[in-house]
Amino acid sequence: MSEQALGGYNRKILRVNLSHEKVSEEATDELFCRRYLGGAGFVAYYLCKELPADVDPLGPDNKLVFAVGPVTGVSLGGSGRHCVGAKSPLTGGIAKSEVGEFWGTELKRAGYDVVIIEGKAEKPVYLWIHDGGAEIRDCKQLWGQGAKETQDTIRKELGDDKIRLAMIGSAGENMVRFSCIMHGLFDAAGRGGLGAVMGAKNLKAVAVRGHKAPEVADRERIKQYRQWLAGNMASTRNLHNYGTGAGMAAYEASGNLPVCNFRDGLFPGVNKIDAIALKEAFGVGMDGCFACPVRCKKAVKIDKPYQVDPAYGGPEYETLAALGSDCGIDDLAAVCLANQLCGDYALDTISTGSTIAFAMECFEKGLITTKDTGGIELKFGNAEAMLKTIDLIAHRKGIGALLAEGSARAARQIGQGAEDFVVHVKGLEPGMHEPRIQPGFGLGFMVNPHGADHMCNLFDTEFTDPGCLDELRPLGILELLPADEISPRKVAMFKAIHLKAVINDCLVICQFLPYSFTQLAGITSAVCGWDTNIAEQMRVAERILTVMRLFNIRNGFTEKEDVLPRRFYQPKTDGVLSDTALDPTEQEKAKRYYYTLMGWDADTGIPLPERVEELEIE
Repeated sequence: MSEQALGGYNRKILRVNLSHEKVSEEATDELFCRRYLGGAGFVAYYLCKELPADVDPLGPDNKLVFAVGPVTGVSLGGSGRHCVGAKSPLTGGIAKSEVGEFWGTELKRAGYDVVIIEGKAEKPVYLWIHDGGAEIRDCKQLWGQGAKETQDTIRKELGDDKIRLAMIGSAGENMVRFSCIMHGLFDAAGRGGLGAVMGAKNLKAVAVRGHKAPEVADRERIKQYRQWLAGNMASTRNLHNYGTGAGMAAYEASGNLPVCNFRDGLFPGVNKIDAIALKEAFGVGMDGCFACPVRCKKAVKIDKPYQVDPAYGGPEYETLAALGSDCGIDDLAAVCLANQLCGDYALDTISTGSTIAFAMECFEKGLITTKDTGGIELKFGNAEAMLKTIDLIAHRKGIGALLAEGSARAARQIGQGAEDFVVHVKGLEPGMHEPRIQPGFGLGFMVNPHGADHMCNLFDTEFTDPGCLDELRPLGILELLPADEISPRKVAMFKAIHLKAVINDCLVICQFLPYSFTQLAGITSAVCGWDTNIAEQMRVAERILTVMRLFNIRNGFTEKEDVLPRRFYQPKTDGVLSDTALDPTEQEKAKRYYYTLMGWDADTGIPLPERVEELEIE
């Protein structure tokens, strides 16, 4: 491989040891970049290479990895993203999460592709990365402060209001196992408890600022992709107008809306909490990530009955469902305040809502009582109880100390049959979408290395649209399949879409933008200067999923963790799915065939030695 300048990469890694207060740099080469691409690929590589099996996720030996991709910071819609990963305090396996905003662009412009943070500071600190340098700075005065105050204080201290911050609030400081890392006040690296890893390291924030735009091999070709995108924005119109969540009424009608811990189907108040109602009642504008024309980030303002600050954006679909319908709540103002609390405390709204919904069902069944909750009537539909519980979770007080462990651990501690209705995969609470109407999506929940991930997945219902065939034909998929089918052909379709999502997460580029498989390869070629294609990119994605699989196996995971919760094998209590459930035998068959397609042992899911060698996994 050439050692000439490589478009899309700085080819520099920043390594920060907090225990020794040491900052150093390392170089990468083009072969490494081409094998692992960036983003999720770099995260998987370094975690698998550097973390032994017995690392405590909340101990100093865990490593927190921030990684941009070759497309991060390029002037192209969807490019304002990066990936964050670590060993998960919630699952014990790999955790990785993609996030937008401007943070990744600033890191790229500051001269780095990867930041690896290891060790533990003696006292609270933040990391300041700027134009080819980095320093560790004291910030004990910020410990206990929320995201907004942290951001304002650090920007003022450094004298630049364009500095971008990745930061934690009280939930991360208290090592809530599903705390997240806020990037700004409304973009979160949300899943798997990455904020707890920061808190365990006494790391309050990572501030970044850079001024050198990334090199691009073919700027004219990137310009052509920008022009193509400008003329093909129809599929993103709803996102621009409402963000996510405009289709919640249709979700409820089809059974796709989680209601009361994924148990029920009917939710009469759905029109009170969807994104359309939100815009009409409280919307004050739309915002967006770096270089993106979609501008899908909503902002809301409320004066009463609660004070909600538009600086925290507004709840997207996952939050509207998790803290709304899944908790049986149709009080939109309360959901908006809950979103703000989660942003300031740095809590993953999906896991927060799911864990509270689980606790509400426990309360309903008498497994926990007001004696356990400190007098809170933790019933479905009780918005005030939900708000109080968020505060208790973030500070690990009262019932919050139990729920801060996540729903899976809480269920084991509560016992009395609670594990029969807790909803998680590998310990990660699911995204707010219903597998009972789309078994391919259910397969994705089962086999995703980090748990029940809705983004790195196939939405069976979307791929019944003839327009989808234009994207799938280059892969040899020539016919659409029914949404409720889980055949070998559906498994192959899932694998293809899954791999595309991994490619997006490596480049790192937003999945809401309508780029095809072919265009992703073309964008990579235009940025990096490589002669690449779909086949190479799919191979990279297979390599990265296999590396993640090896990481989990090293940490004790087996095929027994690739299972859905019991709830999805039972019908909903009412609505259109009152007589519909997944077939466990068919899901298990699909899982085994997926293993086969990936080159993993069909019985155990362990990657075959020949497959590991063929994929050139070091």
